[in-house]
Amino acid sequence: MHLAQSERAALCDLLDSVGPDAPTLCGDWTSHDLAAHLWVRETDPLGAPGIVARPLAGLTEKRMNETKQRWSYAELVDKVRRGPSRFSLFALPGVDEPANATEFFIHHEDVRRAGPTPLGPRPLDTATEDWLWRRLKLLGRASFRRSPVGVVLEREDGSAEPLRVASGSETVTLVGQPSELLLYAFGRGRVSEVRAIGEEEALARLAGADFSH
Repeated sequence: MHLAQSERAALCDLLDSVGPDAPTLCGDWTSHDLAAHLWVRETDPLGAPGIVARPLAGLTEKRMNETKQRWSYAELVDKVRRGPSRFSLFALPGVDEPANATEFFIHHEDVRRAGPTPLGPRPLDTATEDWLWRRLKLLGRASFRRSPVGVVLEREDGSAEPLRVASGSETVTLVGQPSELLLYAFGRGRVSEVRAIGEEEALARLAGADFSH
């Protein structure tokens, strides 16, 4: 099973267990909102564009609300579990893993680490951490493009060369597992287990930056 498939299944299991009203790290979204987002993203060509195009965000929100009204929470989670329809772009051969593995991993953690009693990091195998490190190589510069300081990513186990993902006169080095560094890169720094090394002023400037996607 590929990472996208395993993370989809694990996230849907978690959504089933927490119910529709659980908090997430996605602003004021509940688990029900997140399930609707995932379904619209993969299956609704009218609502999906607003996920990346802000002028259309209102339409996306409308389609999410309609989706929540159309099916019960359990039905909606089951639809997400079964994946996109065969007419969806995400159903094309070779699209699922690069398009969905990071999406489902991040949103899985959005549910796990939210609320007053968050679940801690999951133990991930080396192959998964290596895959997520490769994604950081590909997405790191785009994720940190708004960084006010230089940023270097360093694997906690020292098994790879550090990645410079942002340049600047001051530099902060972020050290952690690839999975935790990825969460930081996607705006989940406050819940990620990442160690930041640098001058106090640079650390403060980086801590105040918004990397949310």
